[in-house]
Amino acid sequence: MAEDLSPEQTEKIVQFQDLTGIEDMTVCRDVLQRHAWDLEVAVQEQLNLREGRPSVYRPDSAPLALVDDRAAQHTYFAPPPSGYSYPRDGLLGFVKYVLGLVVRVAYNAVSGVLSSVCRLFLPDPRTYVSDPLGDVMGFIAMYEERYGARHPVFYQGTYSQALSDAKQELRFLLVYLHCDDHQDTDKFCRVTLTSTDVIEYINTNMLFWACSVTTPEGYRVSQALRENAYPFLAVIVLRDNRMTVVGRLEGSLEPRGLLDHLQRIVADNEASLVAARADRVERSFNQTLRQQQDEAYLESLQADQEKERRRTEERERREGEERLRQEEERAEQDRKEEIHKQKVEYLTRIPEEPSPNDANAVHIVIKLPNGLRLERRFLQTDSLEALYYYVFCHPESPDVFEIVTSFPKKVLPCLPSNDDDHVQTLSEAGLKRREVLFVYDLEA
Repeated sequence: MAEDLSPEQTEKIVQFQDLTGIEDMTVCRDVLQRHAWDLEVAVQEQLNLREGRPSVYRPDSAPLALVDDRAAQHTYFAPPPSGYSYPRDGLLGFVKYVLGLVVRVAYNAVSGVLSSVCRLFLPDPRTYVSDPLGDVMGFIAMYEERYGARHPVFYQGTYSQALSDAKQELRFLLVYLHCDDHQDTDKFCRVTLTSTDVIEYINTNMLFWACSVTTPEGYRVSQALRENAYPFLAVIVLRDNRMTVVGRLEGSLEPRGLLDHLQRIVADNEASLVAARADRVERSFNQTLRQQQDEAYLESLQADQEKERRRTEERERREGEERLRQEEERAEQDRKEEIHKQKVEYLTRIPEEPSPNDANAVHIVIKLPNGLRLERRFLQTDSLEALYYYVFCHPESPDVFEIVTSFPKKVLPCLPSNDDDHVQTLSEAGLKRREVLFVYDLEA
């Protein structure tokens, strides 16, 4: 078992053993696992049960079904009381016994008939269960007032709660049905239930639930258990995943006799609790394993989803970049086509080159950014736009540029204009005979 536990869980089991005194590590592990390894909650529940209080952490549920197969349970009937002894003093004693037997039979028959008639016309108030917890707490108060506080710890909850807690805690449940009218009840309560050995054994090994059959809650339980004599005790435990009556003790018992029978019943049925604990540990282990597998699968799924998300983002990024690149290429292509159209158009705007002997000719040397040297003659009366058209239409010219004089350095306003503003001529710009101009690429 230890190899399945983390160091933190092992430490909690040790602490739980110290706080509760439970030596069986399997039991400690089972209790802690059922409380999600919450040490404080598990210890508090054990203290509640030791004090007879129902588990405050027990979820509400429907009453548990009870298996009561008498053929498969340990049943003990105490010998009849002294008033029912068989005759030992000859004929006279035999006659007394027969007469007494006849009287008892007649009394029981008449009582049965009268009870049946009364129930026919006057329903038994005990059949109406309105406050089961109040019935139990009222019985405990009555019992301690009459017999004192020396007794096994009474479970301070309803019968259904006691069954549920016994099932959850994998403990034996001892049910005691109290009948005030029975002649052996007083002795049983004052002698047997006050025995130190009986109190210690019951408190250590089982939950102890008790109620009077004169109350609705006690009567309901008596109808379920179908007792034949008093005092009546029933031992219930989880077997084959069902709460099962495994022992019945009917009639008065001395402390030693009660202990012997309880120990025998517990010994005969302890294996079912061991199997149930092992089954719970296995189911808890399988559940933990499935949970770990689910978590690992979820982590793997999330990692795959994250990878897929990143791949999708990368693909979308690349697609976006490709679209942008294509758009830029189309835009650049459109721009080049537009520039080509402009160059074709501007070729017609370049004036004819004058002859070298023309007195108004200006010899222009133009140096392109790539080092190419262009030479051409223009008339002084030609506008600076003509100079721009000439450079722009050259195949080696940059698309966006400005033309600058060498000395003094200045930018010539030669860009074409769509308005009717006057554009300087070469003469007005100071270009007379021979000039050297530089072209600067504005996109470089």
